[in-house]
Amino acid sequence: MVAQAPAPYEPQTQAIAKKLLSATKEGKSFLAQLRDQMRWDDRLLGWTMEHPGLRVQLFHFIDCLPALQSKAEVARHLQEYMTTEAVELPAALKGLLNFTEASSIPGQLAATTIMTAVETLAYRYISGATLDQVIKTLERLRKQKQAFTVDLLGEAVITEVEAEAYLNRYLELMEKLSIAAKSWPTVEQIDRADGQDLPKAQVSVKLTAFYSQFDALDQTGSREKVSGHIRTLLRRSQDLGVAVHFDMEQYAYKSITLTILKDLLLEEEFRSRSDIGVTFQAYLRESEQDLRDLVAWAKMRGTPVTVRLVKGAYWDQETIKSRQKHWPNPVFEHKAETDANFEILTQILLENHSYLYAAIGSHNVRSQARTIALAEALKVPRRNWEMQVLYGMGDQLAKALVDQGYRVRVYCPYGDLLPGMAYLIRRLLENTANTSFLRQNLEDRPVEELLAPPQVTNPSNPMAHLTTAAAHHPGFSPAPDSNYADLRQREGVLAALQQVRSQLGKTYQPLINGEYCQTDRTLASENPCNPKEIIGSMGQISVDQAEAAMTAAKAAFPAWKATPAQDRAAIIRKAGDLMEQRREQLVAWVVLEVGKPIAEADAEVTEAIDFCHYYSAEMERLDQALNLDVVGETDRYHYQPRGIALVIAPWNFPIAIPTGMTVAALVSGNCTLLKPAAVSSVIMAKVTEILVEAGIPKGVFQYIPGSGSTVGAHLVKHKDVHMIAFTGSREVGCQIYAEAAVLQPGQKHLKRVVAEMGGKNALIIDESADLDQAVAGVVQSAFGYSGQKCSACSRAIVLEPVYDAFLARLVEATKSLNIGPTDNPGVQMGPVVDGSAQAKIREYIATGKTEAQVALEMEAPEGGYFVGPVIFSEVSPQATIAQEEIFGPVLAVIKAKSFDEALTIANGTDYALTGGIYSRTPSHLDRAKAEFEVGNLYINRGITGAIVNRQPFGGFKLSGVGSKAGGPDYLVQFMEPRVITENIQRQGFAVIEGAEQ
Repeated sequence: MVAQAPAPYEPQTQAIAKKLLSATKEGKSFLAQLRDQMRWDDRLLGWTMEHPGLRVQLFHFIDCLPALQSKAEVARHLQEYMTTEAVELPAALKGLLNFTEASSIPGQLAATTIMTAVETLAYRYISGATLDQVIKTLERLRKQKQAFTVDLLGEAVITEVEAEAYLNRYLELMEKLSIAAKSWPTVEQIDRADGQDLPKAQVSVKLTAFYSQFDALDQTGSREKVSGHIRTLLRRSQDLGVAVHFDMEQYAYKSITLTILKDLLLEEEFRSRSDIGVTFQAYLRESEQDLRDLVAWAKMRGTPVTVRLVKGAYWDQETIKSRQKHWPNPVFEHKAETDANFEILTQILLENHSYLYAAIGSHNVRSQARTIALAEALKVPRRNWEMQVLYGMGDQLAKALVDQGYRVRVYCPYGDLLPGMAYLIRRLLENTANTSFLRQNLEDRPVEELLAPPQVTNPSNPMAHLTTAAAHHPGFSPAPDSNYADLRQREGVLAALQQVRSQLGKTYQPLINGEYCQTDRTLASENPCNPKEIIGSMGQISVDQAEAAMTAAKAAFPAWKATPAQDRAAIIRKAGDLMEQRREQLVAWVVLEVGKPIAEADAEVTEAIDFCHYYSAEMERLDQALNLDVVGETDRYHYQPRGIALVIAPWNFPIAIPTGMTVAALVSGNCTLLKPAAVSSVIMAKVTEILVEAGIPKGVFQYIPGSGSTVGAHLVKHKDVHMIAFTGSREVGCQIYAEAAVLQPGQKHLKRVVAEMGGKNALIIDESADLDQAVAGVVQSAFGYSGQKCSACSRAIVLEPVYDAFLARLVEATKSLNIGPTDNPGVQMGPVVDGSAQAKIREYIATGKTEAQVALEMEAPEGGYFVGPVIFSEVSPQATIAQEEIFGPVLAVIKAKSFDEALTIANGTDYALTGGIYSRTPSHLDRAKAEFEVGNLYINRGITGAIVNRQPFGGFKLSGVGSKAGGPDYLVQFMEPRVITENIQRQGFAVIEGAEQ
């Protein structure tokens, strides 16, 4: 909980703040200037404050603008974004958009006007596009007695080439700044303090930009990769006399960033450096404890570092991510909480000025006034503190502070508009937000309101959004994935890997009629990363044992059918709870038995848990008979179980999919026989243990590993099987579908088949796409779990204007992946599942080389079933590699001349499972929604990782038959609907509610 900031310095704070506020309000108010001025950049900013719908659409358009290649494209997108129903257009903007053809003269004029306005707006907040422009800006600032720190724009580093370029650009930047600084005259107010010379030049850098695979889970690998670049940077900065400051980014990187910097700055080479700094974000709930820890570290280090204190720039991202992931929100949800925490952190810094220098970054007059009041009361030397503002954001405040003799540093981003767009959008959001001090000041709010101390009357609950998530489906609360930014969870999964490894090599037996049975034959399950390592041996049942299992299931069915749905649901819900308790161990089994990377294995365990909890809640919902009564008659619609269900499970989601199919059958009242995939049978043996512990009665669930060609074929044709749930290949699925349709002697029902049979999934990338996002999304979708997902992207369909640029970055991003054993947390791509899969994929690669050009073929590690990622370019839409499911890390990149052609290519296979589009063109998105033939369509994100009850999963055409897993009608497939009608009249008499005679 954040308390109200301490009161002793309040009178001084108010007096200083009023003086500063008066100085910043000289001349007309900003809104008055907006009304008077005719500049389009000012008018755009003003309109966004007045029209919330326009604000959203305009910022979306601005985000898209740098990708547009012609004025006609600009005009078309402007019209598409601005003419939606949600946008209330000001008259001037409505007039500007009054054209019928984007290529017409009025369209060209509109494009020119808006492009100029946005560019002007951008360079309010960006100090220059080139180094020469930046240096001119810095020289102007120095003439105004303002220091600077320069930040190189660019949000996403997705290749190691880009990471290397980032370092080199900073080395060049420091070189140029050092040369320029030699000719700058000393400005006492900013270049000297307490008799000490201060560096005239400073740069700000982002740690994550030094390594494209920077990951909180991979502490060791990320530290090793990043630390080398940081040492190079710091050594060169010392030679050149340039100070270095490290920015703080998303919460996920906060702990690892602090750990890396603390370790580096204790190295003898850097321990005495006082020209290095790090950023703290006051909106983080952990920031006070983190700062106190840094104070203790700084005391031990012996030489101060600077802490730049800011409110934080990623509030929206952090809040959205925590809600999507069902994690506690790491940021305060109310501005007053952040403001109060900011003042507490400011006081901690200034009270410890001998150990940490303070750089207070804020455009809030009160925040800076309180800093001054504290610094003066605590007699903090001028060397030990300064104020900071963002370029273009706090100009008047900076001038007022300078005029009063304080050291002010301006944060100066530089670079092209395209990489700077994310920065620009953040600044526009900050400038126009209702809670922004800048906006409130410009709107002439009362001084007492602007300068009032932050009051926290109702502290936000970091877990509150979890209640909202549960409200979407009563009875179901989604399980959160592990958050590996948390040290405890990170250490827990790594310890579990060691623990599970000590249990390898055991023999597991089938479960028939509640007893583990001996078998004549066992089958070893290998670690695909190292086939010499045996995960376990699995007993394989015979056909006779399959018959025994069927007999037990038939005997158990009447009692299980009669078991109340709430009791069945309680057992399955308990199984989900047990999985959550054993999450780390289950993750480890998935990692070791099928070679899935840790984070992907964790997400799969989450899905298995969610299936248990969601289907339990669904069964309780469906158990409520539907009342269709009329007067004198009751009509009740309800469901009953089908009978015996056979589940034939895949290996690629070795815990989620088998668990989902199995518990769906069980909770809906069916006795269930589960035949696992041979290569992942140990994992499901662990789930079997959980189901037994949860209380599944004897004969209701039976675990029957065995040969598909004997046991599997026998059960598919069995007369007593009512239902078959299958996930696997198209070939096997079609065979099951055909054989299940044959009526066997003595069979008195038609078998219901639910089958998911894969896809040939495509991602479309059009001219307006954000290529940073598109490249990252395609890499993850194509090569996550080595392409062995039914939802994996195996075709990237790219429009011609961006094809070459996309392909070049795609190749470099793929090259940057770490390939190897998946118990290494730094690995993004592991092996394929076994030698048979490896050989089949290699055959497809050989075929691809005869059909297309090889853009990339990476080497694979030795010793396991590894296949390096392969990217083919110039692929014909009809090529084998563009039509057949490969189920491996092979991607066909297909060129399309138009969006029409892209959609035709995307729909031109036998499958309709998943697909996606990266685009910022509203009309393209509308057409994709209407015309892209897939069961799951993903827009501006990757196409894998469907989530229970959010993205129910399944397709059509030859991708499968049946309702979507994790959706509201999935359980219905496992049951038969019945209607019971009763005449309740007696001798013509029945109760008629609400009527009298």
